[in-house]
Amino acid sequence: MSELVLILDFGGQYKELIASTVRGLSIYSEIMPGDINADEIRRLDPVGIILTGGPKSAYAPGSPLCDPELFGLGIPVLGICYGMQMMCRMLGGEVAPGGAGEYGRAAVTVLRQSALFGRTDKPFDALMSHGDVVTRLPEGFVMTAATSSCAAACEDAGRKLYGVQFHPEAKHTDGGREIIRRFLYDVCGASGDHRLEDFMDDQIRCIREKVGTERILLALSGGVDSSVCAGLLSKAVPGQLICVFVDHGLMRLNEGDEVERLFSDRQLSFIRVNAQKRFISKLKGITDPETKRKVIGEEFVRVFEEEAAKLGDIRFLAQGTIYPDIVESGGGHGATIKSHHNVGGLPDNLAFAEIIEPLSGLFKDEVRAIGKKLGLPSSFVKRQPFPGPGLAVRVMGEVSEDKLDILKKADAILREEIDGMRKRPDQYFAVLTDTRSVGVKGDDRTYDRVIAVRAVTTDDFMTCDYSPLSHRTLNKISSRITAEIPSVSRVVYDITSKPPATVEWE
Repeated sequence: MSELVLILDFGGQYKELIASTVRGLSIYSEIMPGDINADEIRRLDPVGIILTGGPKSAYAPGSPLCDPELFGLGIPVLGICYGMQMMCRMLGGEVAPGGAGEYGRAAVTVLRQSALFGRTDKPFDALMSHGDVVTRLPEGFVMTAATSSCAAACEDAGRKLYGVQFHPEAKHTDGGREIIRRFLYDVCGASGDHRLEDFMDDQIRCIREKVGTERILLALSGGVDSSVCAGLLSKAVPGQLICVFVDHGLMRLNEGDEVERLFSDRQLSFIRVNAQKRFISKLKGITDPETKRKVIGEEFVRVFEEEAAKLGDIRFLAQGTIYPDIVESGGGHGATIKSHHNVGGLPDNLAFAEIIEPLSGLFKDEVRAIGKKLGLPSSFVKRQPFPGPGLAVRVMGEVSEDKLDILKKADAILREEIDGMRKRPDQYFAVLTDTRSVGVKGDDRTYDRVIAVRAVTTDDFMTCDYSPLSHRTLNKISSRITAEIPSVSRVVYDITSKPPATVEWE
């Protein structure tokens, strides 16, 4: 069993990034509700605990708190942003509004030697995102770093309790990953025994024990997650996997045919269900993005049930759910960012005895690494993330065949142009906005569609910066889209990073 670090969630937007960073440092991490009780923590026996940030004020009535016994367990604790403020207040310190607060990068001055900062005393820039500040430290704590406005770090080294007001998990913090590494290895004494190969072997063993000789029906979308899931399942139980690929008409141009070519000649049963009209009919009149996701999710499962009925008695439904799907779909003090079709959209009367989700404990980069180890083509392993509901959430407003046709063509042009670049963004796609704009084509005035282009760079797909595409590239993309798609009159470029935006528009 690998060493465990618990990430206790108080609603922080970076909780997944914290957990992913810890795993990237070869230590297994899990996100748990912030109010998990001390007895359960003892049972899990973590080597360390990290308290996330959150949107509340530590002094406000009803603000989320951890079990007070947590600080007396002898387990090293690192509080980040709200996590630091909450820890200080619960242990007798004071937290108060900090005036204008700090948002963005701020200069941090190291005041004294700390296990978190090593031997360095050099100032560094860190990402701040807070309105409150710690105004008085608890007894036994000392301030180890500060900005011009607040205590940036504090600690009680004797009790192994540490706090940072900034976000070391964010790439905008200089040396932030090293700060987390020092906490894990120098404070917690972790050995770094987490290996993906062990995870893969454990999953294969568990699948074989659970499934036996029975068949499994896999919801295959052709994306990275479901493709890796198919590879893992076929390795665990060869000949027992039936892949049902539902072509809902919401994929990118010609993508359905590409998926069929990849999987139809492998050692598994491949079934393609052409259900384009069925999904379009279900989406008629729906404009709310959450409703779109729910409708598509339920229709997915209904199709699988129907196919399973044709195949006879199949008890197991497999899905390519990954860890961020579960975390983002809500739970604990975290907000529901979006419902995923393979989490939030499942109907209550599911007609399968059990769901198998072998990737549900993995982040995207780990899924890609598993896919590579399974020998899947790099074209699929490295492909960009694609939303579960497909282009339905890249068409703003109601979804129709005409609007999908416009978006597919625009997206294909965009990808063709960017695919040819020597250095490409990490994710890029087109969005059909729900706006029309006046234009001129030939001698006629037009009032046609507006396409938005989105391109971002990211290390983790949980935060991102917009990609500064050259004007030459943007001009070519715009010229081609407006020339080759008569119903588009304007192309705009999204220059918003995450946060405050998300990668997808819906």
